Amino acid sequence: MTAETTAEPLVDALLERFGRTSAQELDIPLAEGTPEALFRWLVACLLYGARIDAGIATRAARALADAGWTRADALAASAVDDRIAVLDRARYTRYDERTARLLGEAAAHVRDHYDGDLRRLRRAAGGDAASVQRLLGEIPGLGPTGAKIFCREAQAAWDELHPFCDKKAWSAAKDLGLARSVTELAGLVPPPEFPRLVAALARCALAHDEAGVRAAARTRAAARDGA
Repeated sequence: MTAETTAEPLVDALLERFGRTSAQELDIPLAEGTPEALFRWLVACLLYGARIDAGIATRAARALADAGWTRADALAASAVDDRIAVLDRARYTRYDERTARLLGEAAAHVRDHYDGDLRRLRRAAGGDAASVQRLLGEIPGLGPTGAKIFCREAQAAWDELHPFCDKKAWSAAKDLGLARSVTELAGLVPPPEFPRLVAALARCALAHDEAGVRAAARTRAAARDGA
């Protein structure tokens, strides 16, 4: 039995249990790579990067979009008190004042440095994945952690990031014995599916559900072998 065959039920179990990306949950058409989709995803990553429940961060990101702040210029022009109020209604209260301030600074940075269009950041990076992460990390409030979260799913739109797998996702991949390298991991699914797989691995790691994924994979493998 090949490594790929062994991995197949694990991959299927991962995608079934955790395969909905954060961008999909937020109805962000990230693969289209439009300025609005990329900026909405950036805002979400800033929220996800804090030590706060992912569900609360998702709710806050949706609330900010519902407030009409889906472009850098709109968010930068908003009042900090209004941003605090939206975050509080979404129960993002632990870091509401700090996050509200950073959201304004991040939006102003994108507006001033990239004319509100993160595709200009991509061009400034010259097709280099490390430069993309570096430039993202310069955005106030995002930092290295948020930059990695951004790249995890933005590789659906920016192919120079593929294959991208951050430390959280890779820890689950290693624990499950899926692959010996990120390149090998990427070979387990078609390229368009890799962001889903990496997102699923990250969610699995956060949920500490590797045992559950293994159990589901064994059930799948037994059913397949018995067919």
